[in-house]
Amino acid sequence: MIVEHLNLGDFRNYATADLTLHRGPNVLVGSNGQGKTNLAEAIVFLATLGSHRVSSDAPMVRDGKEFAVVRARLAHGERKVLVEVQLNRQGSNKARINGSPSKTNELPRYAHVVLFAPEDLQIVRGDPSSRRRFADQLLIQRTPRMAGVIADYERVLRQRTALLKSARARGVRGEGLSTLDVWDDKLISLGSEIIHARLRLASDLQGPLAEAYTAIAGADHRPQLEWALSVRGGDPEEGDPSTDSGTEDGPVRGEIEEQFRAALQAKRSKEIERGLTLVGPHRDDLILRVRDLPVKGYASHGESWSVALALRLASAELLRAESPAGDPVLILDDVFAELDADRRERLAAITSGYEQVIVTAAVEGDIPEPLHRHVVRIHAGTISDERPSSRSARSGTEDDLGSAGPGEETADDGPAAS
Repeated sequence: MIVEHLNLGDFRNYATADLTLHRGPNVLVGSNGQGKTNLAEAIVFLATLGSHRVSSDAPMVRDGKEFAVVRARLAHGERKVLVEVQLNRQGSNKARINGSPSKTNELPRYAHVVLFAPEDLQIVRGDPSSRRRFADQLLIQRTPRMAGVIADYERVLRQRTALLKSARARGVRGEGLSTLDVWDDKLISLGSEIIHARLRLASDLQGPLAEAYTAIAGADHRPQLEWALSVRGGDPEEGDPSTDSGTEDGPVRGEIEEQFRAALQAKRSKEIERGLTLVGPHRDDLILRVRDLPVKGYASHGESWSVALALRLASAELLRAESPAGDPVLILDDVFAELDADRRERLAAITSGYEQVIVTAAVEGDIPEPLHRHVVRIHAGTISDERPSSRSARSGTEDDLGSAGPGEETADDGPAAS
């Protein structure tokens, strides 16, 4: 897949922005705070329906505006697809595909993107929510309908938790809360589907993860990943894990549902006492290991970076193997500044063979030669193409993408720039 053109309106620091991209490597160069990462974030949103920087959509809408628009022309071989999403500060987002209204969860069917960013270190070193977000965004890319399953689960979770808080406030005991059973059934059905998909994902990632880690680190440290499941009776969020590697002989969907129901029954009194839902995929954790030790707390900085990069490379290889649309677009967002020279060269050699690569950097000299091709410079939100023969970013507003607004692509200075 290729992103041929990106158009933004009131997204982050951009009032309007247009960016023409090419097959192969594309380098976006500019000082920190100019808006490079905002461009990457917009492309990633089309593929994952989320941001790698914030957990809600509102921060992506420019200050003082009610909504932002991201639209892109994508090429799948000879086929062109125009995708667009309106991110609303309040209320549901809206999407269009080739000009026709569509559900937002249809967008990942057309946009296939894998992002490498400094924030990836939080996947291996941060709290469990970072690893759950990584897994769920990959699930959505792999199986777009999972966006609806995850959204429905979160809705049921909110309603069930609200009921628990109400029961706690009224002093209701476990046996006196029969209405909870209805929400349990919905939580179990949706949650079990998510858990099962995550276990399968862990199994399918294991081989590509080991290969990618060796390629990045230059050593075989036996990277492994396995899920710590709250339905097993433990609580990974509170340091009491029960793990499952997600191998083919792991639990099937029916077994997960049985474990889920039993765990909810066992925790009901405690849930009412605390006003929280203590069992489900929202409490699980993805445990990462190298050299048979947890990465979090034991791995060196270099090993942690190698694991984070290997997770992204493994994701790209998985999507590459499964998607009829070809390679996912690889975005390397300010990653090379974080790596030593050896890892820079290794990462560049691995990724340069993809159909399209987008690299952002504050220092042009950080970009290894295999990726140093089409250069776009960004200054205070103004986008300029270095190739004199190429159409300027501004001329793209006359293309069939349309435009978020007339005039040169400029950005208001503000804290959202990156």
